[in-house]
Amino acid sequence: MIDLHNHLLPGIDDGAPDLDTALQLAEMAVRHGTTHLVCTPHIHPGRYDNTPSTINQALALFQQGLNQHDIPLQVAAAAEVRFGMELMIGVKNKSIPFLGQWQGQNVMLLEFPHGEMPFGAERLTAWLLQQSIIPMIAHPERNKGLMRDPDKLNPFIQQGCLLQVTAGSVAGDFGEVAQELAVQWLEKNWVTILASDAHNLEHRPPILTTGLAAASEILGEDAARRLVIDNPWQIAQQHFN
Repeated sequence: MIDLHNHLLPGIDDGAPDLDTALQLAEMAVRHGTTHLVCTPHIHPGRYDNTPSTINQALALFQQGLNQHDIPLQVAAAAEVRFGMELMIGVKNKSIPFLGQWQGQNVMLLEFPHGEMPFGAERLTAWLLQQSIIPMIAHPERNKGLMRDPDKLNPFIQQGCLLQVTAGSVAGDFGEVAQELAVQWLEKNWVTILASDAHNLEHRPPILTTGLAAASEILGEDAARRLVIDNPWQIAQQHFN
């Protein structure tokens, strides 16, 4: 399986605080069937001021540790980019790492504020689409604004944005409302990928299998596996070739 949203890179955001923890997370991911992983540390101006340079340095350290400990995990890096006008500057400066490509266009993993969907947010996603960048909305089922009013997602779907739902949400790990939204959007065929959004060993582990099993009950095994193998590989394969 291929995990395209996680915070395993050591020491650069609220995920793995150090290399030892990152390697423990990597071992857990491998035990649960993950073979490829694109690390997506936060780019959140004023909080996590990551750049391609800081991300690549952390990736090199992580890769070295994987090699030294013979952990069979293929890794690459992109970013989870916080919604805001600053990302327009990042796009123009070419300082935003992309998740990969979908149908020939770059894919940006885009995070909205957890408590709301900002008014007029679809104008920024429309601008990204005009730049041939497809926003993939990170964990929309856990956004409190969408929990209150799921219809606020509709304009983004109509634009052609992609959706990344957290595997644990499908399994009920983030509460009943998040699970209901995840199931609803799976049934509508709106979800592009499932990912772990792993942060730590205890509460946010790098495990896709529970979400895959739950999605298989809803969609059937073949359709569910596309969300953790085929679609993620289509997006991220350029990182591993």
